[in-house]
Amino acid sequence: MNTRFGGGRTLAARAGLALYIGLSPSAPSAPSAPSAPSALAQPARTPAARVKHTVMSGGHPLALWEKRPSKPTRAIVLVHGRTWSSLPDFDLQVGGEQRSLMDALVAKGYAVYALDLRGYGATPRDPSGWNSPKGAADDLAAALAWVAANDGVPGKPVLFGWSNGATVAQLCAQGHPEQISNLILFGYWKDPDAAIAPVAETIKPLAEKTTAEAAASDFIAPNAISRKALRAYVAAALAADPVRTDWRRLEEYNALDPARVRAPTLLIQGELDPSLDSGALARFFSRLANPDREWVVIAGGDHAALLEDMQPAFVAAMVNFIERPRWKP
Repeated sequence: MNTRFGGGRTLAARAGLALYIGLSPSAPSAPSAPSAPSALAQPARTPAARVKHTVMSGGHPLALWEKRPSKPTRAIVLVHGRTWSSLPDFDLQVGGEQRSLMDALVAKGYAVYALDLRGYGATPRDPSGWNSPKGAADDLAAALAWVAANDGVPGKPVLFGWSNGATVAQLCAQGHPEQISNLILFGYWKDPDAAIAPVAETIKPLAEKTTAEAAASDFIAPNAISRKALRAYVAAALAADPVRTDWRRLEEYNALDPARVRAPTLLIQGELDPSLDSGALARFFSRLANPDREWVVIAGGDHAALLEDMQPAFVAAMVNFIERPRWKP
């Protein structure tokens, strides 16, 4: 899941979520007791084949995961959030349930790519031990360039970012507007009127161990995901990202400016996401440079709506925006 910078849940909320999936706050793994699926869980699809590519950025290898149908009509690149990498976030496999956003988009005819930023999933840490907003945006630009050169799908790819991935995606879109066709931001946390103060670079990376409690912390919508799927997410997240990636130079996010976003933009908000300020989102949305924009609220959804039972509505919002009729005078 994706704990944003400066955000997170209260200890009580996290403990409650841990108990919901049958864990104590300090438990290292999920139990194996069976549980009933949630009422609206989608039947599982046959997963599309997953391919791992290695993209070089500044001499550093980046893992880029791909799934595609036989004849894709469009391409989309996904960027994960602060704590967890692409495979738990975007390709969660749960027996008997459809939870993978990648598979859902493949079923709509899209070639889907998901990038592991430095220090996440299958991408090694930077030699410095740190990631940073500008560095991540540059790596994302390298991945977009790779997709454009190797994908074979006509047109520019769509760019999707979740939570911290949303701000990385915006930073990349501002610096490389020529690389994308549309921008989709989910769980966008940055208030355009709030500045991030610089921090002296005197500390070393913490390289803290991740926890089951943190992996479960964003699933707060009632009855929105089965206990089986939540346990699967926790297990996949801890396996993919046992150590929390360290970030510095967060003041680089002060360069974010909706007036510099030229791409058509879709803003998606989970109704029950407590980490978002609707007033800040309104300021961001109203200042976007391109009038071709939409703001969709996923009813009943939280910060993890793309993995929960409202995933069909989430995917429909994405596809409807990407494939909307466009009129030009």
